[in-house]
Amino acid sequence: MRTRTVGMTTMWTVTGSPVGDLRIVAQGGMITAIEFSPFLAPPSATAPVGDRADDDPLLRSAVDQLAAYFARDLKEFELPLAPRGSDFQQRVWAQLRGIGYGETASYGEVARRLGMTTVASRAVGLANGRNPIPVVIPCHRVIGANGALTGYAGGLERKQLLLELEQDALF
Repeated sequence: MRTRTVGMTTMWTVTGSPVGDLRIVAQGGMITAIEFSPFLAPPSATAPVGDRADDDPLLRSAVDQLAAYFARDLKEFELPLAPRGSDFQQRVWAQLRGIGYGETASYGEVARRLGMTTVASRAVGLANGRNPIPVVIPCHRVIGANGALTGYAGGLERKQLLLELEQDALF
């Protein structure tokens, strides 16, 4: 995903978190990516091309909301999001946002919510793995049909930590 678009300024900031540093990327007044460290540097296809803008109001809001989430004080993010992906990926990511804080769903359940059979679980998993805005679009809440933690672009340790954080906050 290249973050440079003609006529739109790309900005980014970095914030610390219990799952490591996170780089938040915004373009055109929308959050377009949250990346786990270690970060890729330009000219990689996914590295942001733009200026670091720690004081930008949108990026500040994202940093503040992520801090509140990790402090267990925020269960729903209120950020303008513009993840880039195919129509199918967009549909999957919309379904992920419907999985509530502290809840999980299997890849097959997400497929069924999309009106597909569980045969589409693999396609759902691939779309889940390409989610460019993890944590805020909660791809960590999707697990295997048997309840196992399967695949996570940020690594299974991060997925487990995020799920435990949400579970602990409920009790």
